[in-house]
Amino acid sequence: MVLLVVAALLAVVGIVAIVLAVTTQQQAPVEQDAGALPAPPATTAPATPVPTGPPPSPPARIVVGKIGVDSAVTSVGLNPDRTMEVPAKGPLYDLAAWYRYSVTPGQQGPSVIIGHIDSVENGPSVFFRLGALAPGDPIAVTRADGRVITFVVYATRSFPKDAFPTADVYSGTAGPELRLITCSGSFDAAARSYRDNTVVFAREISLR
Repeated sequence: MVLLVVAALLAVVGIVAIVLAVTTQQQAPVEQDAGALPAPPATTAPATPVPTGPPPSPPARIVVGKIGVDSAVTSVGLNPDRTMEVPAKGPLYDLAAWYRYSVTPGQQGPSVIIGHIDSVENGPSVFFRLGALAPGDPIAVTRADGRVITFVVYATRSFPKDAFPTADVYSGTAGPELRLITCSGSFDAAARSYRDNTVVFAREISLR
C-alpha cells in the first residue's frame, strides 16, 4: 500500500494545468539539501519499540513561521484504486492535508502532511516555500484535542520522483516525527507534473 501511496503522491501533488501559466508565477526558492537523513531500516526487524506519545488526535493546524505557513489541516485518505488522495480543486486545495493512515502528530512514527506547491489559478500554494526550511527550524502542529506539538527540522531534501526514498519517509521511527511533502524541481510538460519532490524531516521536541 505504501508504494501505491507514494506513486500517487509523486504523480499528483502540485500538478498544474499548463507550463506557460506556471512560468509566469513567482518562483519557489531553490532547494538546498541540508541535514542528515536517518539510517536505512535494518534488514532484520528490530525489537518492537515502546509506544510513545499521547492518544491519537488528528492535526487541526500547522504553523511554519520561517516560510509564512499558517494553515488549517484537512485530511486525505485513499482513492478506490488504493492511491493517495490529494487536496482537490476548490476551497481545500491550498490547505495542508494529513494522510490519515499515518500516525497522528505526537505519536511514535512519522506523521505525514502533504501540500500543493502552486496552481495556475491561484499561484503559490501552501507549501510553495517548503524547500527553504533548514535544520533547526521549528514547526508547530496543533491537534484537534488542543495539544500543540513542536517539531524541529533535521533534514530537507529533494528527490527525483523515480528515486523517492520510500523507506526513509514512511518507515517507523524510534520517536514521534513529522514529514512534510510537496512537489518541486522543473516542470515536466509531458507528464504534467513536477519532476522532483521536496521532503522535510522533523523530530518532536515538545508537547503541551
